[in-house]
Amino acid sequence: MTGALCRDCLARSTYHARLCEACGSERLVRHPELDDLAIAHIDCDAFYASVEKRDDPSLRDKPLIVGYTGGRGVVTTACYIARRYGPRSAMPMFKAMKLCPDAVVLPPDMAKYARVSKRIRAIFETATPVIEPVSLDEAYLDLSADARLTPAHAADALAEIARRVEDEVGITVSIGLSCNKFLAKLASDLKKPRGFSVIGQAEARSFLAPLPVGKINGVGKATARRMELNGITTIGQLQELSEMQLVTLYGKFGRRLASYAHGRDERKVTPRRPTKSISAETTFRSDIRAAGELTEAVRPLCDRVAARLQEKGIAGATLVLKLKTADFQILTRNRRLPSPTQRADVLYRNARLLIEKEADGRAFRLIGIGVADLCPATEADQPDLFDGLTGTG
Repeated sequence: MTGALCRDCLARSTYHARLCEACGSERLVRHPELDDLAIAHIDCDAFYASVEKRDDPSLRDKPLIVGYTGGRGVVTTACYIARRYGPRSAMPMFKAMKLCPDAVVLPPDMAKYARVSKRIRAIFETATPVIEPVSLDEAYLDLSADARLTPAHAADALAEIARRVEDEVGITVSIGLSCNKFLAKLASDLKKPRGFSVIGQAEARSFLAPLPVGKINGVGKATARRMELNGITTIGQLQELSEMQLVTLYGKFGRRLASYAHGRDERKVTPRRPTKSISAETTFRSDIRAAGELTEAVRPLCDRVAARLQEKGIAGATLVLKLKTADFQILTRNRRLPSPTQRADVLYRNARLLIEKEADGRAFRLIGIGVADLCPATEADQPDLFDGLTGTG
């Protein structure tokens, strides 16, 4: 049986040891399949809020919310102290402030978060080149013997990654280790913050059985409601149905349900492909008609797109606005920029011009912003010909 791994000193102890036999730490990871599993999901804990607390120690013991106030502002991230009172990501800011009126609120600094994300990514790359970023603060890693750059087992490499992120970056991560991406993602959510959880292949089916169907990739609120009408609320109930029955009920998605319900996931960890466009979007809780409210909603999306451009070292020459009407018609509008950009303020300014043309009283349920015609960052945000010139002529 594999020994227990110490997350502090990285030493191995006997499997049933209560404390690390090398350093006395209680932070031991043990699992019968610990050295046989190689697919990991790493998620930074309350990423934006953690970075802000790192940079301002006076915030350490205070409830902190990162997001925009006013208008239809929403919570981008709430720290774990704030979460005790109810605020959550994507919650309207006015509601979050009612739940936690003493919270400190800071606007997001996406450029800073992108820089921190790049440092964390560099630590990942010391263990494996097979990394699939999901967002600035989470990624899948393939640490199988053919992929990893260290002779240590995947679990040891992950413990070293977590320790380095804490020491060198100053924030914490939670880790999920399993045999595939679906289970690794579930595992990383089990013991946040600063968690390290393992789901083995042998236990997958029994582990999944009591969980709600919403834990399955692709099962949103609408699909979950549809399943509930069929008498299905848990993954265990899905396990009792054949793939054919699930396909009959849910079409092609039924095949994926059949696999996930039994803990199977054939998706590979895929390093990011060449990017053709970058975008972000949000669906409103209630339809919006006013141009002012639409432009307020697009501001954090511009921040997110700009951060991803900076993270990738690229820029966009064409702005793309996406709107979905209340009757589900999708409108796409493009605007060629004077020069390629990485800047959120440039994206926002041009998005506002497009929005003002489209906000004619129609009700919209979704807005998105993106950039296309990508190029290297060296071509971005060229100064205007007359920048810096002064005088009366």
